[in-house]
Amino acid sequence: MLFRQSDCLAVALGKRDKYTEVHCDRVEMLCLQLGVRCNLSASQLVRLRIAARLHDVGKIGIPDHILFKQGRLTPDELVVMRTHSVLGQDICNALPYKDAARVSRIIRHHHESFNGSGYPDGLSGDQIPFCSRIISLADSYDAMLTTRPYQRARSHCEVMDVMRQECGKKSDPSLFALFEQLVDASYSRLGIRARKGMLPAGISGITTRRRLPNDSSLS
Repeated sequence: MLFRQSDCLAVALGKRDKYTEVHCDRVEMLCLQLGVRCNLSASQLVRLRIAARLHDVGKIGIPDHILFKQGRLTPDELVVMRTHSVLGQDICNALPYKDAARVSRIIRHHHESFNGSGYPDGLSGDQIPFCSRIISLADSYDAMLTTRPYQRARSHCEVMDVMRQECGKKSDPSLFALFEQLVDASYSRLGIRARKGMLPAGISGITTRRRLPNDSSLS
């Protein structure tokens, strides 16, 4: 039932903006692979999966002239666009799911930066929910691989160069190290962009996994 409800929201997003729906699907798959590498528990993986799938659902509430603008946003338009993470939190808070508040918090903070320069709350380091840090990595990676009105698509190697430069500023260094191993392995194995990698076969059988040590922000 829960996944059907999240699927309904994802379909609604796709009716508004097909690119964002497909982007969220790819981000979900990357996040699950990274979550498995981080030894997240089954319940944590469920929360991560839903939050990743719906991380941009708040864009349903962004006006068309901003969401579909063919070019870079003005500073005022950027302020409006950045409300999508809070709008997404509000939407997902309404899910009839016992962990809706946790999922919504993950969505709210997926654009925070490790050094505190992100939005909406300027959180830093371990203040940022662990799953938000995972989504941030996958979101940035997939977005840079994609041609958009304001940017050309970069290659896998170009994207990783940018992300290495941002490591410790935008991203969590320890998480980035795991992410880099994941996407480099996928890229080498498939010979194509790592975003087409498949979910590890063992994930369906996961029942319990240990937490990462000394990280109180996992849940």
